[in-house]
Amino acid sequence: MDDLDFMREALAEARLGLAEGGIPIGSVLVLDGKIIGRGHNRRVQNGSAILHAEMDCIENAGRLRAEDYRRCTLYSTLSPCDMCSGTALLYGIPRIVVGENFTFQGPEQYLVVRGVELRILDDQECVKLMREFIESKPELWNEDIGL
Repeated sequence: MDDLDFMREALAEARLGLAEGGIPIGSVLVLDGKIIGRGHNRRVQNGSAILHAEMDCIENAGRLRAEDYRRCTLYSTLSPCDMCSGTALLYGIPRIVVGENFTFQGPEQYLVVRGVELRILDDQECVKLMREFIESKPELWNEDIGL
């Protein structure tokens, strides 16, 4: 599998979140070419303050050794926010692949300065999914990004 295949998996998670009545952002964590964690934004579904897709994904991967995190790639359909970027930095995840950063852009330059390899796919399916959601539920989107 390559970056596009793994992003398709993250996109499937985003669609699952939307189907559950939540915010359509998905994520997968890949270690040595294998998905070890999946997640999607569950703030609405779980009444959570912090369950963004990346946080859910990393939690679902379970506890890893530091050397394992350093071999991971985190995939997210949307540019990670400050909280999710900070978690990736805390655990030393060296590579993040982002589906899109048109509808929201997290602290990407900070990640790069801190040594993270960042790849932006400009995936039009990810863009379309978020634009449609933001147009249909702007109040929920604003809550999710802290506006």
